[in-house]
Order: sequence, then structure tokens, then C-alpha cells
Amino acid sequence: MENSTLETIVVLTNLELWLEAFPIMKQLRTDLTEETYIELLQDMNKNGYRLYAMYVEDKIVSLVGLSWRINFYNKRHIFIYDLVTDVSYRSFGYGEKLLKYIHKWADENGAEYVALESGIQRSNAHRFYEEKLEYDKWCYSFRKTL
Repeated sequence: MENSTLETIVVLTNLELWLEAFPIMKQLRTDLTEETYIELLQDMNKNGYRLYAMYVEDKIVSLVGLSWRINFYNKRHIFIYDLVTDVSYRSFGYGEKLLKYIHKWADENGAEYVALESGIQRSNAHRFYEEKLEYDKWCYSFRKTL
């Protein structure tokens, strides 16, 4: 947990907190219903997914969902699946603060990288990752619908 006068970062660990975060997550994952969100989150949590929230006073303003991964090309790393800041709180630096917190935590816990994927159409997000946070664009990600 990180504290300043008004900001706190916490891992959301129970149903009540997950439900509190749903309206913000829905801004990123627009196809989710509350029911599918909880079902998937419970399964993801069993597999190591953790959902962190940045609170300003008592309101969630930003979320990041991540898990540890290990593979040959990124070694031991954190993979970020979800990053969203509430539309009312964008451009105040909350997403950046939350990611910098995750970077520090990942480094302290032995990660070699923090990696993420971002939709091709999200050019503002790409600029944020590359210019503000110095992420490298180094591969394409592909998937096939079955």
C-alpha cells in the first residue's frame, strides 16, 4: 500500500471491493456485465491475477489488473491485462502513478520487465506508454477466434 495525503493504492481482494471497481473496469471492458466480470475475476484470481486500485480519498480513480508470468523472452515479469482511469479523473496523472507503483513493486520482487498489450486503435494510450513511461514497442500480438 502506498499513501500520500489523499491517495492510496490497494489490492482488491473481495467481492465487495470488486463490485466497487466494476463501473471503472466497465469503461475499459465495455462488453462485461457485472455477472461475467465477477465470474471471470474469480477464476482469474485463482490463477494469480490481482486487481489494484488507486483511491483518491474514498473513491477509486484508477485500476490495474496484472499477474506474474514466466517465459523465455521476458523471463520473470509482470503482465498487465487491464489499465483504466475513470473518465472523470483522466489527465491528472493517476494512471501514471499507479503504473510507477507497479514498476517499483515488480522490480523489488524480481521482475525483469513489466509488459502489456494495447489495442491497435488506442493511439493515445500508446503515446502515454511510450512517451510518459518509456515503454518499448517491440512486437505484435495476434489471436485467432475459434
